[in-house]
Amino acid sequence: MATEEELVRAIKKLLSGEAPGVVVPIGDDAAVVEPGEHQLVITVDTLVEGVHFDPDVTQPSDLGYKAVVVNVSDVAAMGGSPRYAVISLGVPPDTRPAWVIEVYGGMREAAEDYGLALVGGDTVRASECVLTVTVLGTVAKGRAVTRSGARPGDRIVVTGALGAAAGGLRLVRGRETDTRRAVMTDWGRQLVGALDRPAARVGEGETLAQAGASSMIDVSDGLALDLSRVCEASEVGARVVLDDVPVSPLLDELASAAGVEPLDLALHGGEDYELVATLAPEAVEAASRKLLDRFGTRLTDIGEITETGFVAVGEDGAERPLEAKGWDHFG
Repeated sequence: MATEEELVRAIKKLLSGEAPGVVVPIGDDAAVVEPGEHQLVITVDTLVEGVHFDPDVTQPSDLGYKAVVVNVSDVAAMGGSPRYAVISLGVPPDTRPAWVIEVYGGMREAAEDYGLALVGGDTVRASECVLTVTVLGTVAKGRAVTRSGARPGDRIVVTGALGAAAGGLRLVRGRETDTRRAVMTDWGRQLVGALDRPAARVGEGETLAQAGASSMIDVSDGLALDLSRVCEASEVGARVVLDDVPVSPLLDELASAAGVEPLDLALHGGEDYELVATLAPEAVEAASRKLLDRFGTRLTDIGEITETGFVAVGEDGAERPLEAKGWDHFG
């Protein structure tokens, strides 16, 4: 392992370069930025070895990329734009310096993709790899979209398709011969790619905010669980039509190879980082057109906000309780 000073110098060189609003960049005791006239949106997320990733399976560049994107997604869910990020990386003493540089390379790639600047951080010795990223974004004053604004009668909409990341995790962790072989197929690689390199819906979030979204959240822990959080914060219920939930078509192949239920992965799998929002019924069609025209992203109406209850509607039209389950760190 290189010395801390050697590693810091290498990281500083990798992340060097000017960025808008950065007064004092990486390399000092702290960074100095100018956020402008907007309000700040601040979020933080931690990825822990053995909990969120396996270093023997996950490429270091993918780890770095994802660590940034999961935070960018939180900013997107508020209707904001990402601006700056700081990083804290703890690694075991036998970690190769090249591995650390690759992690930072992945973070730099994500920063370039989403137009934010990596302005500082810390690298320390730890018993296992722990990567924490804090992202600061901006949003127009009074325009942040929260979880607590959903109203009865609002439509529930979701971007993209769900379940692919959970399918990728199923492949990575699978021990059956057919499952391991599936990783080498085109659809298998796409599922693993959805897990390792998620996309944050920044433009889509801004567009939904402009369309009057009354609430919004990103699907990090599963559609059912994250939607239940909106309902709890807004003190409302929800009615979800299961046939309308946009399930990733890649899961059809996984269902044949590993016997999984695609809809279950879409509802409860998590790590899709799609956006779930609530809109007035009359705003849905125009918002759908804008997302498709601007980003090629599909927006699907999957149900409605109700006064009370949290239910799913099956093929036969019958209602049943929708279990608010998904990824739970302490479950």
